[in-house]
Amino acid sequence: MACGKFCDVCLETARGLNLDVPVTATLNPVDGQAGGGTGTLTEKRIAWLTLALGVTAALATGLLYRWSWAAGLMIGSVLAWLNFRWLARGLDALVADSTAQAGAPKPQVPVTTYFFAFFRYALIALIVYVNFKVLNVPLLSMILGLCALGAAAIAASVYEVVRPADGGR
Repeated sequence: MACGKFCDVCLETARGLNLDVPVTATLNPVDGQAGGGTGTLTEKRIAWLTLALGVTAALATGLLYRWSWAAGLMIGSVLAWLNFRWLARGLDALVADSTAQAGAPKPQVPVTTYFFAFFRYALIALIVYVNFKVLNVPLLSMILGLCALGAAAIAASVYEVVRPADGGR
C-alpha cells in the first residue's frame, strides 16, 4: 500500500490511517534542506504561484476588460493564498498532535481543529459576500480568483514531475 518512498505527508497519513507502514520507516527530507524536503519546497512554490497567477490575471483583465473584474480576481487569489496558508498551519498542527499521541490506542483530534476549518471557510465566504454587496465586485471574478490556488497547485505539480527536487531518485 506504500509508494516505496515516504515523504512527510505520505508517512504520517499512512500511520494515521493504520495502513501497512513499517514502524522503522523514517521521514525522508531532501539532503541539505532544513525542516522539510520536497513537500516544503512545493508548498512554497504553490503559495507564490497563487499570488503570481492572481496578479497576472488581474493586470491582464484590468487592462483588457474591466478593473472591477481585476479587483475580484485579485481578492479571490489573495483569499485562496490565505486559505492555503491556514490549511498548511492546520495540517502541521494536526500532524504535531498525531505525533504526540503516537502510542495512544485512540488518538483524539482537538475540537479547535474543526473550529478553525469551519472558521476559515466562513471568513472567506463573509469577505466574498461583503465585497459583492458593498463594493459591487463581480461574484464570478472572485470565484475565478479563488481558482488561482488550483492552477498554482497544478503548475507546481507539473514542475515537480518535469524537474524532481530529489534528482529523480
